[in-house]
Amino acid sequence: MTLGFAPSSAARGNSSSGSASRLARMLEPAEWAAAGIPLLRNPRDVVSGLHSRHRPTPSTAVIAVLDHEERLAASASFAHRPTPADGWEFRNALLAHLRRVIPHDLRRRSPVRTAVLLYCREGDERWTEEDGAWMWGLRDACTLHGLRCGAYITLTAGGWQVLGEGRGGRRPSSDSRPTPLGEDSHSDRLAPRIASGAPEPLRRAAAR
Repeated sequence: MTLGFAPSSAARGNSSSGSASRLARMLEPAEWAAAGIPLLRNPRDVVSGLHSRHRPTPSTAVIAVLDHEERLAASASFAHRPTPADGWEFRNALLAHLRRVIPHDLRRRSPVRTAVLLYCREGDERWTEEDGAWMWGLRDACTLHGLRCGAYITLTAGGWQVLGEGRGGRRPSSDSRPTPLGEDSHSDRLAPRIASGAPEPLRRAAAR
């Protein structure tokens, strides 16, 4: 004989309500494309530089802040725990890491810096509900930190893809070896800089 309790109607209702809330906290590709997300001038350079700097593996998110010339101002990477995709949770994680690596721009009338998100995951380049939750989280975190919401990029075994734009490439991929920083032009262009043009200490630019 098995003893236990069947879920009550209230519990089932709460579960359904929670699922509906999570679905509301994600963006479809069409919504993302219609949001006016600024295009990256050199997406491959951005992806290659972040791949070299953070060496992401599946379930790793890399949040990066770029200045108006698409130079890296700050970045952070962190592992995402395997939980149900929820844009609210993703927003909180992104915001926490942004606050650690760069001051907010909330006092400015309009954003001057752009945040982009690179997410390394399993699967192919097609949009998933998890991607939609990351998009929602990125957009909300940017608003709360005074940043312009930039590209959302996936990195899989097949290569990288800027979702909502249709731009991508085979290298780097989640399986490829990162190019050491300083060995190619891609990572050089993403080297953090100060007013004099000299590289800024990496401790300010990358938090792992």
